[in-house]
Amino acid sequence: MTTPDFTALWPTHLMRIRLPGADQANPILAQLIEQMDAEHDQMTTDYLSGDLFAHPHPALGWLKSCIGRAVLDYAHGTGIDYPLDFRVQAWPNVNRFGDYHNLHNHPHSWLSGTYYVRVPQGEDAPPGRGDRTPNAISFFDPRPQANMLAIKGDPQVDPEHRILPQGGDMLIWPAFLHHMVHVNLSHEARISISFNIVLRWRDEYLP
Repeated sequence: MTTPDFTALWPTHLMRIRLPGADQANPILAQLIEQMDAEHDQMTTDYLSGDLFAHPHPALGWLKSCIGRAVLDYAHGTGIDYPLDFRVQAWPNVNRFGDYHNLHNHPHSWLSGTYYVRVPQGEDAPPGRGDRTPNAISFFDPRPQANMLAIKGDPQVDPEHRILPQGGDMLIWPAFLHHMVHVNLSHEARISISFNIVLRWRDEYLP
């Protein structure tokens, strides 16, 4: 009897990396973003109104460079072996006590991601259910009902993947993937920078 050959069909890649230099950069980024938030109403929800990386601050230049490197690492990890031409659309998020992000994805982009500047651990959470995961992010299987006949040990069994990030972490995922951010139950604001990777089209991208 021959050894069976297994193929992972339609994988969805999620990349997590901790950026070197984050401990030094994050306090600077937090101060800068909180100043922006004080000057602009609805900064977090009005994410199309400006280009965060047009700001000349060196800490933002550092982060933009890190995102560019991470996108190339993601592409290499998924088997893409040709040059990519892309731009980064980014916006800051400040989430205070009670804030969260509903289930959504990011149309018109190839990849999406978030860099975490500050993630409170929920020490201020009021009494309530013990299964809450404040400030976590959840990703959902893009194949509806794929888990309907899954059995114990089958990797299809859980349609949700939940991560509690830490300051300095960056996550990158396909922009089509539905995700949500759990409520902040701390009186300290959660601060992050979200971004989309938008390809400048080339015929070489055609499969």
